[in-house]
Amino acid sequence: MTPPLNDFIIALPEISMLVVACTVLLIEAYSQSKTAAYLTTLFGLLLTSVVIAFTGTPEATLAFNGLYINDAMGLTLKLLTCFAAIMAVIYSRQYLADRGMLGGDYLSLLLFAVLGMQVMISASHFLTLYLGLELLSLSLYAMVALRRDDVKASEAAMKYFVLGALASGLLLYGMSLLYGLAGSLELGRIAEMVQNGAKSEMVLVFALVFVVAGLGFKLGAAPFHMWIPDVYHGAPTAVTLFVGSAPKLAAFAFTMRLLVDGLQPANGDWQQMLAVMAVASLAIGNLAAIMQTNIKRMLAYSTISHMGFLLLGVMSGSVAGYSAAMFYAATYVLMSLGGFGMVTYLSRNEFEAENLDDYKGLNARHPWLAAVMAMFMLSMAGLPPFVGFFAKLTILQALVDAGWIWLAVVAVMFSLIGAYYYLRVVKIMYFDAPTVTETIPASHAGDARMLLGANGLAVLLLGILPQPLMTLCAYSVQMSLR
Repeated sequence: MTPPLNDFIIALPEISMLVVACTVLLIEAYSQSKTAAYLTTLFGLLLTSVVIAFTGTPEATLAFNGLYINDAMGLTLKLLTCFAAIMAVIYSRQYLADRGMLGGDYLSLLLFAVLGMQVMISASHFLTLYLGLELLSLSLYAMVALRRDDVKASEAAMKYFVLGALASGLLLYGMSLLYGLAGSLELGRIAEMVQNGAKSEMVLVFALVFVVAGLGFKLGAAPFHMWIPDVYHGAPTAVTLFVGSAPKLAAFAFTMRLLVDGLQPANGDWQQMLAVMAVASLAIGNLAAIMQTNIKRMLAYSTISHMGFLLLGVMSGSVAGYSAAMFYAATYVLMSLGGFGMVTYLSRNEFEAENLDDYKGLNARHPWLAAVMAMFMLSMAGLPPFVGFFAKLTILQALVDAGWIWLAVVAVMFSLIGAYYYLRVVKIMYFDAPTVTETIPASHAGDARMLLGANGLAVLLLGILPQPLMTLCAYSVQMSLR
C-alpha cells in the first residue's frame, strides 16, 4: 500500500537531509569545488532546521504504519542535532582544509550521519531504530578512517567497527527476543506485552540485558566504554569533534524510545542495570581521566563520566529525571563542541594541539582563547555559574526526589574527583610557562574564532538563565509521554 501524502510531509526533514547529502556528493563528483560543498552543507543543515520547525507538531503523530513518530521530543532533538552539526562543520573547516580533507567525502558522510540521527530520534519501531543506528554507525566508521594513510586513524576505525558490530549484534539479539515475546516490532505493542505480563519473565530479563548492553555501547557508558578513548585519540580531531558531540543526542533519543516508550513497565529491571552502568562510568571515567596527558583522551574519559550522569537521569524513572537527562544531553553537546572545537582551532597544518603541554601559557599567547577554554572546562567540571552546574544539579534533584539518595551522593563524590583534571587545564593555561611561542594569527579561521566566543558565552548565559532550555526539555518530554 502507498503511504498517504501526509506521511511524506511529516518525514520532510529526513527527505530534505537525504537530498542535501546526495547534492554534496554530486558537487564533489562533477565540480570538485570545496567551497561549494562546504556552503551547500551549511545551507542544507539550515534548510533542514527550517523544515523541522515547520513540519514538527507538539502532539505525537504516527506515520508509515507506526514506523515513524513525530512528537515534541523528536522536534527539539532534531533541531539541536542540526545546530550541533552546523557548529561542527564551521569548527572543522580550517582543520580539514589544511589537511586536504575538506570535500564531499567528509561532508556527505557527516550529512548521512545526521540523517541516521534523525531517523533514530523519530523511530517508533525496532526496524526504524536499527536502520537509523546503522546509518549513523557506518557513516562514523568511515569518517574515522577517512585519512587512509594515517595508522592511528585506521586502527581506531577498525576497533570502532569491530566493537560496534558486536554491540549491534547484542542489540539485535535482544530485539529478536522481544519480538518473540510480543509478536511485533512496534514499541507500543512491546510496552503492552510487558504491561500485561510477558509469556516468560526469564526471556524478558535476558532481552533487557542484551538491549541495555547495546545501549551502553552506543552511549559510551562503562563497562562498554573501551572504544571511546582509542577512537577519540586516533581519529582526526575534526572527526572527534563530531563523533563526541551530536550523536549523544541521538543516543539519548534511542535510550528513551527503547527503555521508556517500549519497556517502561519493566523499569524495575532496567533501572538496576542502568544504576550499575552509571556508577561504573562515573568511577572509570573520572579516575582514568586524571592520568591522561593527551587532552583528546582526557575528554574521552570525561565523556564516559558524563554519560554516567545522563544514565542517572534516565534511571530515576520519572518525568523530571527524563527532562533532566535531556537537558544534560543538550548542554553536554554544547560543552563538548566548545572543548573539541578549541582543540581543532588550535591545531594547524602539521601540528595537532592534543597534548596538555600544548596549552601551557595559552593566556600569555591569546587571553581570549584561554578565557573561552576555561569556560568550557569549568562548565564540564560542574562549577557555577556555568551551565554544567545546573545540568548536574537537575540530575541530582531528580535522583533525590525518586529516592536514590545514595546514588546522588556517589555522583557528587565523583564530580569532585573529576573537577581536578578540568582545573588542571585551567592551571596549565594561566600559570605555566608557554612551551610554544608561536602566536595565533588574527586571520586564522575567523568564523571558527567568532563561533568559539559565542559558544563560550552560551555556556555562561545558559548557566545564569537556564530556565528557558530546562522548560523546553521538560515540555518536550511531557508531551512525548502522553
